Formats: sequence, structure tokens, C-alpha cells
Amino acid sequence: MERSRPGETPAEDAPEEAAEPQGTPAKLPSLWRNRDYLIWWSGEGLSALGTSMSTLAFPLLMLYVTGSATQAGTITVLHMLGRLGTLVLGGALADRVSRRALLSLAALVEALSMGAVAWLVYRGDPSVLGLHALALVSGLAAGLRSGVTAPVLRRIVPKEQVADATAQGMGRDLLAQLVGAPLGGLFYAMARWVPFLFDAISFLCIMLGSLLIRRPLGPDRRDDGEPRAGLFADIKDGLRLIRRSDYLVFTLAWGALLNTVAQGFTLLFVIIVQHRGGSPTTVGVVTSLAVAGGVLGAVVGPWLMRRIGARRVLLLSAWLFAASFAAVAMVPRPWQIGLVMMIGMTSMVPMNVVTESYEVRLVPDAYLGRVASTGQFCFQAVQWTGPLAAGLLADAVGVERAVLILASAMAVLALALHVARRRLTVLDTPLAEVQELPLPAAADPGAQDLQDPAEPGTHRDGPAEEPVLTPPSKGRAD
Repeated sequence: MERSRPGETPAEDAPEEAAEPQGTPAKLPSLWRNRDYLIWWSGEGLSALGTSMSTLAFPLLMLYVTGSATQAGTITVLHMLGRLGTLVLGGALADRVSRRALLSLAALVEALSMGAVAWLVYRGDPSVLGLHALALVSGLAAGLRSGVTAPVLRRIVPKEQVADATAQGMGRDLLAQLVGAPLGGLFYAMARWVPFLFDAISFLCIMLGSLLIRRPLGPDRRDDGEPRAGLFADIKDGLRLIRRSDYLVFTLAWGALLNTVAQGFTLLFVIIVQHRGGSPTTVGVVTSLAVAGGVLGAVVGPWLMRRIGARRVLLLSAWLFAASFAAVAMVPRPWQIGLVMMIGMTSMVPMNVVTESYEVRLVPDAYLGRVASTGQFCFQAVQWTGPLAAGLLADAVGVERAVLILASAMAVLALALHVARRRLTVLDTPLAEVQELPLPAAADPGAQDLQDPAEPGTHRDGPAEEPVLTPPSKGRAD
């Protein structure tokens, strides 16, 4: 791992070093004036756009080459399985090797994979086995790259602006989804290889951007002379840290269930629009309205957190989301369904902004890769059950009743937020004032003294917690 280059300033240290009059809160410049953040945001945005295009183009290509819907689905599944297979590994590696190198190499592998697909398609009559292998390789690299995303963002964004950066990232990805699908279809109609070439170039932009970021991306170098634990021991330490936080345990389980219900409703949403007489074009327009609501939610989420507090935002958003499910089953026209789902998506994104922002603030930098990737793994490992269960329900009881059943499930999740108030006490603390969790005793012997004496091995996340000690910085590496 490399040491910091001369003149570099760690992102999380910059706000504290600014000279401000005592008692006057430091006014940070807009994130859009943060050079490193702009590079990061732009690269990730291009990648999201390219992925949206290739995600549409891959099934179309397989239908053209094989004429089989099964093959069209298989290539998508292979990419998803590859990503899931390396997600936790990527998070563990992000906490022990150069994040800059990991990000660059993973993006390069994805670029080469998509470039090879474009070349095979350009030459004509591509091998089905070769396309499957390249989709799998791309997925494996995507899992590694996803594991480093949260730790890198934490390094380039001041802690006071984590919620804004999280929301802007979600809004960017929703816009990419909104634009990418029709653009991918247009490019595919022009030449089948073009969407894959665009995706390859977008990954090269991520690689270039990671090299242009000035701040050290970590992880911190260890100079204590102690031998480093193995990779799987690192993963276990990450799980131990999660178990010591009531907030992380609850939101990981709650978020996985929420994601499953939302994925099921996505399927029913398309079915009910068609059931109400909507054409495929109408389905696309109504879906665009829902995505536009998500972009709006990304804009208002951080603003609401500052005005009414994170806990109220989470509760209000959860109940609005549940109500939008029920309303979809009752409104008669497709355009009305679109407006209702626009409100629903406007409420869903702030939920994600709250939970992800507080996770980034709670988890120490040395553990963020493992913890964030573990959460993503849990979400993605169970999300496939949502569409499956929703489809079975729609066939068994009808689409309207299936929607109401999912609305009831969402209401139960909203109610759980009230029942688990004590596990969410950290949300009563302003985001910038949240203290990091102490490291598990296995990683930091001194952390044992910081545990709650009334409940060994646990950590209360509430505002009454005394400030915890974070390990001293031993030197930067990126």
C-alpha cells in the first residue's frame, strides 16, 4: 500500500481543521465544488448509464442469437450471481488493500469484458458460451468494485455532507435508469455492439477517475508490527461489529425485507398497469413517472432530514410508501397508477438516504467496506424471492389482492419502526454529530473497555452514548 502523496489532505479531516470562530458552525462549500467528488460522481454516473444500456441490450442480444427466452434470462442471472459471489470479498479487500488499486483494476476488468462482448458482436455470430463467460466475469468484477464504493465515498466527502452525497448518488442512478433503457434500445437498433462499447468506455472513465482523485482513499496503514489476520477473519470481524450495534442489526434485517417487498411490487406494478388496459408504451411512461418520483425524493431527502430529523423522515416515508401500495390497487387508470407510484418512490428514496447515511457515519473507516458489502449481500441474496412470491400471489388471488397483501406487509415493516424505537435512537442525533462505533475487541484490545458494562459485547447507538475513541491514524495508504 502506498503512503499519502505530499500535500494531500484526508477528506474526513478537512472540516475539523478549518479555522472558524468558536461557536460558529463551519459553512462547507457545495459538493459540486469538491473536485474529487465531481470526478467520482461523474464516473459512477457514466457507469450507471452504461450498465442500464447493456442490461437492456444483453437479453435482446441473446434473443437474437438463440431465440430463447431462457437464454436471455440466463445471461442476466450469471451476471447477478457473479456480483453476489464477490461482494463480501470486495468489502473485505477494501479494508486491507489499496482501494484505489482495487477500484481501478475491477473497473478495468469490467471494461475489458464489455469491450470483448462488443467485439464479438461486431464480428458477427458470437459464441453463446463466450457471452455467458464474459457476463460472469463482468459480474465478478462488479462485486469487487461495489465493495469499495462506500469507503471511497466516505474519504472524499466531509461527514456533514454524507446525506447529500448519498441522495445525489441515488438520484444520479435513477436518472441513468430513466435515460439508459430507451437510449440502449436506440443504440441497439443502430448497431447491436454499440451499447456494450459504451458500457466498456464508462468503466474506463471510472478507472481514470480513481487515478485522478487527489485524496488518499485508504485504508490506513498499520504500523503496530502485529501480523495481519486472514481475509476470512476480517470478514468475521465485520460481522462482529454489526452484531455490536442495535441500529446496524435492525436496519440490515429491516432493509432486506423492505427490498424484497419492493422488488415484488415492481413486478405487480407492471402487471396491474397492463390489467388496467395499459399498452407497453403506457407501461414505459408510467414507469418513468415512478422513477421521476425517486429523483425528487433524492432532492428532498437530505433537506427533510435537516428540517424534521432522520427518525421522522424514516417513519413518514415508510407509511407513505405503504399507503401508495394500497392506493395502486384502487385507482382505475394507468396514469393514476403512475402518479401514485411517483409519490411512493418520492418517499422510498429518503428511507434509503437515512439508513445508508447513518451506516456510513457509524462504521469506522477500517470496517466500512466489510459492513457495507455485507448489507448489500443480504439485500441481494433475498430480493429474488420478492418477484417470485408476488407472481405466485397474483396467480392465486388476483393482482389487486396481491398488491394489497404487499401493502399490508409494508405496513407491518412501518409498524416495526415504532416497535423498535430503542434500536433507532441514533437517528435522534444529527448526522454530523454521530460518533463512530468502537472497534471489536479482537481488532482493538482497548475497545473492550468501551463496551456497555450492563450488556457485554454490545454498543448503544443513542445520543446519550459517551464519545467513543477511534483508533489513531497510523499513516495513510491508498
